[in-house]
Amino acid sequence: MSKSAPTDVLWFKEIDRKSGAEVGGKGANLGEMVQSGFPVPDGFVITAQAYFRFIKANNLEDKVRAILEPLDVNNSQKLQKAAKQVQEIILKAKMPDELATNIITAYHKLGKNVNVAIRSSATAEDLPEASFAGQQATFLNIHKDKKVLKYTQAAWASLFEARAIFYRVNQGFDHFKVGIAVPIQKMVQSDVSGIMFSINPINNNDDFVIVEAIWGLGENIVQGTVTPDHYVVRKKDWEVTKAQKVKQNIEMVRKLGRTKNYKVPKSRQEKRKLTDKQAADLAKLAVKLQEHYNHPQDIEWAIENDKIYIVQTRPITTIKTINDKAEVNDQMQSMLSKMTKILDGEPASPGIISGKVKHIKTPSEIHKLEVGEIMVTAMTTPDFVPAMKKAGGLVTDKGGQTSHAAIVSRELGLPCVVGTGSASKKLKNGQLVTLNGQTGEVYEGEIAEEVLAEFEAATAQDTSEKLKTKTKVYVNLAEPDLSEKVAGLHVDGVGLLRAEFMIAELGHHPRALLAKKREKVFVKELAAGISTFCEAFGDRPVVYRATDFKTNEYRHLIGGEEYEPHEENPMIGYRGCFRYIHDAKVFNLELEAIKKVREKHKNLWMMIPFIRSVQELEAAKELIYKAGIRRSSTFKLWMMAE
Repeated sequence: MSKSAPTDVLWFKEIDRKSGAEVGGKGANLGEMVQSGFPVPDGFVITAQAYFRFIKANNLEDKVRAILEPLDVNNSQKLQKAAKQVQEIILKAKMPDELATNIITAYHKLGKNVNVAIRSSATAEDLPEASFAGQQATFLNIHKDKKVLKYTQAAWASLFEARAIFYRVNQGFDHFKVGIAVPIQKMVQSDVSGIMFSINPINNNDDFVIVEAIWGLGENIVQGTVTPDHYVVRKKDWEVTKAQKVKQNIEMVRKLGRTKNYKVPKSRQEKRKLTDKQAADLAKLAVKLQEHYNHPQDIEWAIENDKIYIVQTRPITTIKTINDKAEVNDQMQSMLSKMTKILDGEPASPGIISGKVKHIKTPSEIHKLEVGEIMVTAMTTPDFVPAMKKAGGLVTDKGGQTSHAAIVSRELGLPCVVGTGSASKKLKNGQLVTLNGQTGEVYEGEIAEEVLAEFEAATAQDTSEKLKTKTKVYVNLAEPDLSEKVAGLHVDGVGLLRAEFMIAELGHHPRALLAKKREKVFVKELAAGISTFCEAFGDRPVVYRATDFKTNEYRHLIGGEEYEPHEENPMIGYRGCFRYIHDAKVFNLELEAIKKVREKHKNLWMMIPFIRSVQELEAAKELIYKAGIRRSSTFKLWMMAE
């Protein structure tokens, strides 16, 4: 599209990827896809030039600058107030008659009172480093002339959302060198919708397409409101190698003139969203888009009445080079594909390991586990950690990717599969199995040790190059034995040092030690464990989270039965900050250990977990103050509110 002939409205068929200055990145991609024959719902774009004409016709630039130029964008309240003022000015301004006529004329060409999606597509000519993703508004199922004009103006006003103002000021962009185009597109009343990636965005493997799908309109997947089904499609034969369905309770649909979240009928809640054929057909479009743009793509799609539509595509911006690891991984996957799979679960900690099964039902049985065996249990608690250190791998019946078993396994580098539902029943003591923590699968039989060793060496992460990030990268840790290894990685400190595992190593309930006047043992051992982390991390902060044992976990310690109540739901019971206030004697032992460590290590900070009210926090802070611990430039106090 030539820049010499600015116009108010351009149809998708009139624009292509070179039209960004007139129609923004989103509009340019829609036009490019239409011209290239992809199944895109029809539509047009109200150009950035039309927006600037609207601004000029109403003399808005001076009014907006008068509000924004003196603004301190770091003052959140003033920023929100200024954004609201600017948006009100834009919304109240009159749209020029000729512009309004051009928009409505184009809208009528789409159909009589047709429902449309009105989106925003920011432009920034001569600002190639600008990225405005997610800063502007989208309006769905808009119809009738007046509403189309109203929401077009609302899309323009969204250029001055607080987050967009803040971004431009921090990037040094002039507010009026950034324009906004408005794509208006026929609505697809999606039965199913979602996102797909033309490569695997986790490991950048170009052999697979990743498809995620939900019931209803795609807004819920973009916002993260609904967890999607997950499909993996192999490009060489379009086979769906993985189809993970997820129960969905709500869907965004249009009913009785309203677009909102409604309950999904029970008959569909646990049903797969896509057939294998649909997933394969989507994958084929993803590959065509990647080939067309000569770059891997992140694609939004929708299906209505069994017809697939592409509603957006953009380049994947997180691509890293795939080296020989892909070939080694393919060889391993080929070996696994020839084995008999006996269990599926959630992939919790990467790695592939073979070994003999050993059932461990309770912490009292952990002595039975031999080094390198595959531990199988219902779920783990902190007192399983000594066994996890010896295990070659871990399989659980319960839990997800944020369960205790998953978190600790990742920390220990222990291949782990969780949430299988039936590992304790299906796997037999002494049975030889191979578990794949990357995919959540367990196979019958074993792979030779030398093959596993070669695979591990070939796929090991290369940490030789120093990585730089604008945000601090902190790790979660619990095991003193791992402190030096982790401190050698490119991390800025420990963001959460768990106390529970160090205390579990002691084996005794702290109240039992107090009763026997052996509290000095508790303080000494805890201080020694914390010191190990502080020494390893040098000047980098180590944030110690005070104990957050739940009652069922404390009961496993020696003497615990005498001091711990029985609770129906320990997750929300007697734990965290509430416990410190009601059992200050034990909390004071922790504070004494912290004071002891800080005599030598000034990089130790503290975190208070599971705070349920301001009053609880105030009471905990008073105990800390009475113990002689003061907040300072070298001692920060963090909190977890749950």
